[in-house]
Amino acid sequence: MTAQRDQGLVRALGPWAAAAIVVGMIIGTGIFIKPADMAREAGTVGLVTLAWVLGGVLSLFGALCAAELGAAIPEAGGTYAYLNRAFGPLWGYLFGWTYSIIGAPTSIATLAAGLLVFASFLFPAVGAPLHVFRFSLPFSHVPFHFTFTWAQPLAVAAIALVTFINYFGVKLGGQVQVALTVVKIAAVIAVILIGFFLGKGSVANFHTASTPFSHLGIVAALLTAVASGLWAYDGWINLAFVGSEVKNPGRNIPLSMIYGVIAVCLIYTAMSTACFYVLPFAKVAASAHIASDVVARATGASAATWMTIVMMICALGSLNSSILTNARVDYAMARDGLFFRVARGVHPRFRTPANALVFQGVVASVMAMTGTFESLSLLYIFLVWIFYGAQTVGLMVLRRKEPDLPRPYRTWGYPVVPVIFILSALALAVDLLVETPFRATMGLAVMLVGLPLYAYWRRRTAREQAPE
Repeated sequence: MTAQRDQGLVRALGPWAAAAIVVGMIIGTGIFIKPADMAREAGTVGLVTLAWVLGGVLSLFGALCAAELGAAIPEAGGTYAYLNRAFGPLWGYLFGWTYSIIGAPTSIATLAAGLLVFASFLFPAVGAPLHVFRFSLPFSHVPFHFTFTWAQPLAVAAIALVTFINYFGVKLGGQVQVALTVVKIAAVIAVILIGFFLGKGSVANFHTASTPFSHLGIVAALLTAVASGLWAYDGWINLAFVGSEVKNPGRNIPLSMIYGVIAVCLIYTAMSTACFYVLPFAKVAASAHIASDVVARATGASAATWMTIVMMICALGSLNSSILTNARVDYAMARDGLFFRVARGVHPRFRTPANALVFQGVVASVMAMTGTFESLSLLYIFLVWIFYGAQTVGLMVLRRKEPDLPRPYRTWGYPVVPVIFILSALALAVDLLVETPFRATMGLAVMLVGLPLYAYWRRRTAREQAPE
């Protein structure tokens, strides 16, 4: 039974759990799937490598900025709390609403979908079409096809299992995250070592036929590839969402965010290089299971099967981190009276935002039944990077607005690093709006739908708090 009134969350996440949330959230399905997507989008090995480096640098700049906010304002909801503090409750609400309805469920559903992509390598029946639905879309002469497979309900089952684990305590969720993160780091390093030392690769694979891009086309291809890479890097912000549950947040949040992103950037660049060293560019671009294909080339199909199992564990680790952290945004908004009441409250025994976890799981399950990995991930990146940019503007606003706010960590390279990050986030959002207008417009529409609900919830909260 869930508590009827908020009893407060507890600081139960130590430095190892905090670091595991950052690294474990970042290293998930993306690095095992996105190299092929990026190869198709960029067209050359050089552009793919540059996209990985740029994605890592942008993520590091974002982490440098978010670390200052997380150390100074260690509250549940992270970005929601920062935007509230810098710009007022409306801006915090817009992030929280968009993230809770689209961002977090999309992230969770995409991770679950990625988990099932790996499962389909071992059990092809998982991805076999059961039924194809055809719909006519307004202003389009091409009908929309939706293929239903076993992957969708199995993804829902995975979401339910991990939600169940996190329902019973943040400490338990943190311990599970540490164990899964150790496995996934070992798995990625194993792929890198196998690729370079046993993969029978060749440096000739790095030379690809030139793609006939115009100057503008090169920039667009690079930005689209960077967007795909940013999905693989995404997750550095999630530790901030559980800021009120991290021990010694002034130290552990900055250290975990910054060094976690640096470590992952090095791992990802090495992983991408190993893939192109082992396989020709065309095979990388056509691969549905790139890490398994690299291992199969080096050691045979049986080892690739075991690697696929390990990758499923990696995806499960990211799913655990996403569910653990993202529910805190729903909880923080409901606590402030700006969200559905069903997400309010902390469990009296387990001290988790139990209602928010269940609510989040239901919305993510609906998303998992209706979306695909590629389309969901690009929608997610478009939405969250708008708010990552706004959050960084908020960092600069708070420097002026609250100069005496205790800041255990201050952003390195200020103000150059925040300005570069803000401009990059804006460029990325514009590129995705142009390249994927339907998905981007849908995300913006959901954001605007939240405005009348904000007015309603504000009036309701004011009535409840008014003296009789």
